[in-house]
Amino acid sequence: MTALASTGTPTGPAGRPFAMTRMTLLLHRPALYTWVGVSVVGAALMLWLYGPLTDAAATAWREYFACGKSTCSYDQNAILTYKTVSQYATYAMNLVPFLVAAWAGASLIGRELENGTAQLVWAQSVSPARWLAAKLAVPAALVTAGTSVLVLLHRMVWFKGRGKIDSAKPWAEEFTFHANGTTTIAFALAGLAFGALAGIALRRSLAALVVAVLCTAGIRFAVSLALPHLWPSVTTVTSLTHNSPKDLGLMVDGGLLTSSGARIADPLCGTSHYAMCRAAYKKLDAVSYYSDSHPFSHFWPLQLTATALVLALAGLAVLVSFRLLKRRTGASTVTATYKEPAA
Repeated sequence: MTALASTGTPTGPAGRPFAMTRMTLLLHRPALYTWVGVSVVGAALMLWLYGPLTDAAATAWREYFACGKSTCSYDQNAILTYKTVSQYATYAMNLVPFLVAAWAGASLIGRELENGTAQLVWAQSVSPARWLAAKLAVPAALVTAGTSVLVLLHRMVWFKGRGKIDSAKPWAEEFTFHANGTTTIAFALAGLAFGALAGIALRRSLAALVVAVLCTAGIRFAVSLALPHLWPSVTTVTSLTHNSPKDLGLMVDGGLLTSSGARIADPLCGTSHYAMCRAAYKKLDAVSYYSDSHPFSHFWPLQLTATALVLALAGLAVLVSFRLLKRRTGASTVTATYKEPAA
């Protein structure tokens, strides 16, 4: 065990410009190589989807719809392969923020504070604030770059299959919605920020990992609940001859309209073609369905509003991290005790 105390002005390699960036990259090389590998493999998978898989699936769907009632053949394997690969790719995109949060809490911050390597750096030549700034800035840049490329490629795949592949997910489906826009990038940065906060607060890698993932899941859940209400919806009125209110994509609310224009709950009876339902609607004085929903044109307003909220939470977590680190490390003198990691 070695105790070191800082004596003032930074002198050494870590005091030079960009030294902390290099130090962070060297210290977390396994994570860097893993992220580069994930980004490359993910990009290759998206390009495979965008090219051969989408073309083959679209052709198979055209053949299927051309069959009518007569016996004919179509490439079912192409349809199933596209469906499977695209679904797993979308799920993987949504998993990225949780992986970033787990790594940030456990390895980036928590383990270094737990083992004493962070205190060792502070004692030599780097202030805790500068150390944390480098720890956040370098991964944030890499996560933003890699995730942005994957989101862009996912959007290209989805748009190419839109209207051509009947099994493709609609734009408002939760996983597809996030994989196609900036919210995935925002969630990843929030995972990084809350992972850092958990690591500083708990100073234990395993505990920080769990808390960081839970915080990211909490933010994701809160955004899912708030999303339909982040932008003014469009009201659609439809006849009771339909089975239910017709939404434009992302449903906010729906029910029945009375002759006076009042909104009441839908008894979920179905179309007024059924005598029983027709009698029920007459008793309720219902004349039509209504629905408040979001059309596809609201995709970017919803995306950007949700992204701004998530980034605001991430910024708050970063601010609290710096304040907490400053409170715990005190002034300029730092005494570090380095513990050799367990084999």
